Amino acid sequence: VQLQASGGGLVQAGASLRLSCAASGRTISGYAIVAWFRQAPGKEREFVGAVVWSSSRTYYADSVKGRFAISRDNAKNTVFLQMNSLKPEDTAVYYCAARSTRIVQTGIYDYNQYGYWGQGTLVTVSS
Repeated sequence: VQLQASGGGLVQAGASLRLSCAASGRTISGYAIVAWFRQAPGKEREFVGAVVWSSSRTYYADSVKGRFAISRDNAKNTVFLQMNSLKPEDTAVYYCAARSTRIVQTGIYDYNQYGYWGQGTLVTVSS
């Protein structure tokens, strides 16, 4: 069972990127929650967004609300993170993560609650 994040790159401020989180060895719809976290150099890993599979409800960090959006494609076994209006402070390694069971809402934001992780993809936003 693997998750693989891809789609990162170097862009200028204001640009857009779409990250992909592809699942192998298991259908991605089999996860209860799929999330995105990011970690900038010298900083702790922080929550970006998540989707609860059963309800399709999405959650976002305040810092990305209105700019980032999570979507999914069951046929491609992939979850996407569309990132618009990128800012230099969005520079980080982005990770997708998943868990098999549901959790109370406060747990969605906690990276310790996720047992499956992708390898990360670097997003660099220049000013």
